[in-house]
Amino acid sequence: MGKKQEKTNVMRILDQKKIEYSHFAYDNSKLNAEEVARCLGQSVEKVFKTLVTVGKSGEHYVFVVPANKELDLKKGAKCAKEKSIEMIPQKELLPLTGYIHGGCSPIGMKKQFKTFIHTTARDFDRIYFSAGRVGNQVSTSLESLQKVIDVVPADIIKENS
Repeated sequence: MGKKQEKTNVMRILDQKKIEYSHFAYDNSKLNAEEVARCLGQSVEKVFKTLVTVGKSGEHYVFVVPANKELDLKKGAKCAKEKSIEMIPQKELLPLTGYIHGGCSPIGMKKQFKTFIHTTARDFDRIYFSAGRVGNQVSTSLESLQKVIDVVPADIIKENS
């Protein structure tokens, strides 16, 4: 899938926790999560994108949703026990998480925020998500991801997205 690249922080954290994972590198001009799934030869349901939000309270929350789905902000707010949530402006992503748009991973953020993943992650032996750098993905099981970060499966997507 491309030349050997140096390990990302996500990969170092997974190694440190002795979590089994696979790393995939692909053409980093693909920023759309659905295009990434095609590059990986995986169904879009198995490839997850990481979204960062802010609640009415000012707290931040992370939502991990299938590549072809949209976060339902009302469902997300309910899970986070917030009155409302909204996506953070893209310019705030790097200072807040340490990641840029297209390379945001639920693992290895500057600060660990309350994190929710769509319930369909339970349906797969392995799920794919950003390795923390554009053009890099890792795959592991939901159970393995839960050994690294506190991530709660929840119904968080729009019904018709």
